Amino acid sequence: MTMYLYLAAAIVLEVIATTCLKVSDGFTRPWPSVVTAVGYAGSFYCLSIALRSMSTGVAYAIWSGVGIVLISLLSWLLFKQRLDAPALIGMGLIMAGVIVINTFSRSVSH
Repeated sequence: MTMYLYLAAAIVLEVIATTCLKVSDGFTRPWPSVVTAVGYAGSFYCLSIALRSMSTGVAYAIWSGVGIVLISLLSWLLFKQRLDAPALIGMGLIMAGVIVINTFSRSVSH
C-alpha cells in the first residue's frame, strides 16, 4: 500500500510542477521556475521509491495517465483551455486503462 502513497505523491508533485511550468513563462519568472524544478525533482524521487515494489511499466502508466488527466482538468479550470469531445473521450479511456491495470493486472508489483 505504501507504494501507492509514493506514487500518489509523485503524481501530485508532477501536476504542481507542470502547472507552474506554464506559469513560469519559459523560466522567466523565478518562483514558478523554482517550484517547477523542485516539484519535478520531488516527483521523480517519489516515483523512484514506488518503483522499488512496482513494475516500471505499470507505475509509469499510472503516473503519466493520471497526470495527463489532472493537468488537463487544471488547465481547463485555471487557464480556461478548452477540452473538446475527443479530448474528454481520450481522458476517459486513459482513466479506464488505469482502473483496468489496478483492478485486474497481476503485474502491478514485481
